[in-house]
Amino acid sequence: MFEPLYTAGEMRAAEERYPGYPDSMRALMDRAGTAVAEHALDWSPEARSYTVVCGPGNNGGDGKVAAQLLSGAGRDVRVVNAKPEDEEKDLGEPDVVVDALFGTGFTGEPRPAAAALIGQINGLQGTAEIVAVDVPSGVDASTGEVAGAAVEADLTVTFHGEKLGLLVTPGGFHAGAVEVVDIGLEPAATQHVRATHELLELVPLRGPRDNKYTAGHVLVVGGSPGLTGAPSLASEAAMRSDAGYVTVAAPRSTLPVFELRLLEAVKRPLPDDDEGRLTLDAFGEIATLAERAGALALGPGVGRSEGTRALVRRLLRELELPAVVDADALFGLEPDDWPSPRVLTPHSGELGRLLGESSAWVDAHRLEAAARAVDRFRCVVLLKGASTLVAAPGEGVIVVEGQPALATAGTGDVLTGIIGAFLAKGMDARLAAAAAATAHSVAAAQAPQQAGLIASDLLELLPDALAR
Repeated sequence: MFEPLYTAGEMRAAEERYPGYPDSMRALMDRAGTAVAEHALDWSPEARSYTVVCGPGNNGGDGKVAAQLLSGAGRDVRVVNAKPEDEEKDLGEPDVVVDALFGTGFTGEPRPAAAALIGQINGLQGTAEIVAVDVPSGVDASTGEVAGAAVEADLTVTFHGEKLGLLVTPGGFHAGAVEVVDIGLEPAATQHVRATHELLELVPLRGPRDNKYTAGHVLVVGGSPGLTGAPSLASEAAMRSDAGYVTVAAPRSTLPVFELRLLEAVKRPLPDDDEGRLTLDAFGEIATLAERAGALALGPGVGRSEGTRALVRRLLRELELPAVVDADALFGLEPDDWPSPRVLTPHSGELGRLLGESSAWVDAHRLEAAARAVDRFRCVVLLKGASTLVAAPGEGVIVVEGQPALATAGTGDVLTGIIGAFLAKGMDARLAAAAAATAHSVAAAQAPQQAGLIASDLLELLPDALAR
C-alpha cells in the first residue's frame, strides 16, 4: 500500500551498505549508465544523434558510461563536460539530450555557468527529447524544491527507488515520465512514502452486521447564502464513500436549498445572523447532533465572519469526535488543545495564510510548509496540490499523486466528504486522509472525460474507486 520515496541521504546510506563500498561504486555506475542508455534508446528508437552533458561527479560518470554504450550502438554521440566552466559549450543539434549534470546530492541554486548550461538543454525542447539521469539537474532530490534553473526532462531514469523530489512539486513538474531501475542495492525503509491504490483496502466497507449508524455517521456543518454547493458536495461524497448516515447542519435561511438538493441526507437548521451566516449561537444544537455522529466535516461554504470563526474555534476545542476542517473554517484558525483528531485540508493559499507566508512560497517549499503546519497545529495536515502531501506529528509524509482533472472548483469539498466518511468509520486520521486522497485521485482517473470534469462528476465514480 506504500512505496518508498528516497531522499539523498537515504540513497547514500543504501550505496554505503553495498558490498565493497566505496570500491564497488564503479560497478554501480556501470549498471546505472547501462540502464540510461537502454532507456534512452527505447524512448526514442528513431534517434540517431545524442548529446550527453556530464558533470564532474558520479552522475557525470553515469552519463559517460551511457555515452560509450550509445556510441557502441551505432549512434552519433557528443559528450559535453561541464568543466571547465569558462569554456563555451556547444550541444549541437541532437535528437536526444542526456542530462548527467547534477545527481541526488545537489541542493540550492546552480551556479551561473551551470544555470546557463541547463538553459541550453531546455532550449532544445521541441527539437530533442531530454532524458535526465537519476534526477533532472537543478531539482533537489530530497524536497522537490527548485531554487533556480532546472532541466525540463521528458524522461527521468532513476536508480534503486523513486526520489522524493521526483514526485513532490515543483520538482515533479520537471521529471517527465519516471523509470525506476534496479542496480543491485538492497531495499530499505524510507521516512516518506507514496500511497498506492492498495491503501483503499484499509477502508472498512459496510458489512452484514452494520446498520446505517455503525457504517459511519458524518455531521457536515457549513453553508451560507451563495455557498450551498460546497456542503452539498461534501455530503454526497460522504454517502458515496460508504457512510451510512449523513446529517447536514446549515444556516436556517439556506435550508430550502438543501431540501431540494439533497435527498438522502438529514437536514437540520441552525441559527444564523442577518447575512445568513452561522454564529456561536449554533453551538448547542451542533453539539447535540454531534453526540450521535462519528465524525465532523466542518467548513464547506461556511463563509467568513467573526461569528463563524468563534463557532469553529469552540467546535474544534470542545467536540470529542474526529473532524476534517476545510475551506473557510481554516480562515484565521489558531492552534488549540483539541480533544480528538483533527485533519486540516488547506490548499497553498490557505496554508500560506496560516503560516504567514505567500501561496507562492508554499508552492515552492511544500514539504517544509507541511512540516511547519504540523508543528504549529499538532495534527494531521493534508496539503492539496498536484502531489498531495499528508503529514502528521512524528510521521513521514505520505505523497498521493493527483490528477490534473481535479483542478476545478468543488473537488476539495468532495475530498472533505470522503475524509469525513473514513473518519466516521473509525480509521486513523493520517490513514483516513491518505486513503481519501487516493480514492479522490482514483475516481478522477476513472472519469470518461478528463477535460471539463466537474466536481459532481466524481460522486458516482467513488463507489467504483472503493470497490475491492
